[in-house]
Amino acid sequence: MKEIVDELFASQDLKYRGFQIKLVPGLSEDRMIGVRTPDLRTIAKNVSKNTSLAKDFLKEIPHTYFEENLIHFFVIANIKDFDECISEVEKFLPHVDCWPVCDQASPKVFKKNHQKLLPNIKKWISSEHTYTSRYGMRMLMNEFLDADFKQEYPKLIVSRMEQNGADEDYYLKMMAAWYFATALAKQWDAVIPYLEKKCLEAWTHNKAIQKALESFRVPDGHKEYLKTLKLN
Repeated sequence: MKEIVDELFASQDLKYRGFQIKLVPGLSEDRMIGVRTPDLRTIAKNVSKNTSLAKDFLKEIPHTYFEENLIHFFVIANIKDFDECISEVEKFLPHVDCWPVCDQASPKVFKKNHQKLLPNIKKWISSEHTYTSRYGMRMLMNEFLDADFKQEYPKLIVSRMEQNGADEDYYLKMMAAWYFATALAKQWDAVIPYLEKKCLEAWTHNKAIQKALESFRVPDGHKEYLKTLKLN
C-alpha cells in the first residue's frame, strides 16, 4: 500500500538497513527498507486506529517489503476480537518467509483465550511450512509454559521435529531448542526427561542445552547436570 510504503521510506535509516540485512540472510536486499522497530510499531499503531486502512492493508498480501510484513503482524497483534485475530493470522502465516517477522507478533487477545487458542497452536506446529510451525512453537512457549502447562505439550515439538530429523530447517531447529531451553527454566521436572531420553536429534538437543546454560533462570545445579547430557 503506497501510503504505508511512503511512510516507511520517510523513516528509513540506511545504517540500520545495513545491520538488518546481515541479520536476515536469504532475504533479497531490495526488499529491506531499513526502519527501526519503534518506528514500525508507531506506524502499525496508527494503521490499527484507522479501521478502513487496516482492513485494506491486511488484504494486500503478499507485500513487497520486509517492513510491510512486520507492520502486518503488528496490526494483527492489535486486533481485540479473538476469532478475527486468528483468521488474520491464518491468512498471513503462509506469507511469512523469515524469522524476524515470525517472532515479532504476540497478540494480547491470545492470553485471554487459551482454550480456543490451543487447537490452532497444535495445527500450526504440525505444518510443513517452516515459519507456520515456528510460530506455533513460539506461541506454545509464550502461552503454555506457566499455569496452563501440561506434560504432553513438549511432545508436540518432539513429534514435529521427528518428521525431518537432522535435515529440518535451521530456523525451526533453533525454535525447538529455544522452546526446550525456556521449558527447562520453567518446567524442569516435566521437561528434563525429554533430554535424558534423547528425544531430539543431536544438534537441537545440544543447542537446547547451550541456551539453558546461558540462561540466568536455570539454577547452577541444573546447569551442571545438563552438561552431562550433551551429545557428541
